[in-house]
Amino acid sequence: MLYPSWRCNVLSNEYRHIVRIAGTDIDGTIKIEYGLKKIKGIGLRLSQTIVRILDLDPDTRIGYLTDEQVKKIEDVIFNPKKYGIPSWMLNRRKDLTTGEDLHLLGSDLTLEIDKDIKLLKKIRSWRGVRHALGLKVRGQRTRTTGRTGRTVGVSRRRGR
Repeated sequence: MLYPSWRCNVLSNEYRHIVRIAGTDIDGTIKIEYGLKKIKGIGLRLSQTIVRILDLDPDTRIGYLTDEQVKKIEDVIFNPKKYGIPSWMLNRRKDLTTGEDLHLLGSDLTLEIDKDIKLLKKIRSWRGVRHALGLKVRGQRTRTTGRTGRTVGVSRRRGR
């Protein structure tokens, strides 16, 4: 569905249906803040911060962004410290190997999380044991919720 020019703040004359940002294809009809959320590793708060830092109109659709604006967005995503994004907004703080605050995206994020879980299992920490057994990890109750497999319930007595 194409939007009339009076509804979108048109930044360029050309409209793209799919825009590739940071290795992710994003639908051109979505507003910038919500389109950036489609990238794994970027949430709403970080996407709003990126839009604010680059002084973009949040009501603009991604399909109307110019190539220059897309490159600026990618630069902020890959170098968040350079643009003054605080370290508490990054998703990998004090990395175990480098000791730096990083922000990972896509498959890099997935691989690092898997590596962390394997380390927890290897050192046999409580969280690692819970991961290995397939149980709840973050202190939730397990008496009635989180059951997998066959249903366990009350059996009816025979003969009545």
